[in-house]
Amino acid sequence: MSEATQSIGKVVQVIGPVVDVEFDPENLPEIYNAVELEWTGDEGEPHRLVCEVAQHIG
Repeated sequence: MSEATQSIGKVVQVIGPVVDVEFDPENLPEIYNAVELEWTGDEGEPHRLVCEVAQHIG
């Protein structure tokens, strides 16, 4: 199993269960890898969502 690496991306669109995330071309996660989204809610509560890379677009 490979070692986990961290790349910072930007969520650009959410439509239903599909989350589009933009990464620098040299830091694209591989297909089927997990992508963790973390953010802070309006009242300061932490949130975490784990998604799976399904395809590379563009």
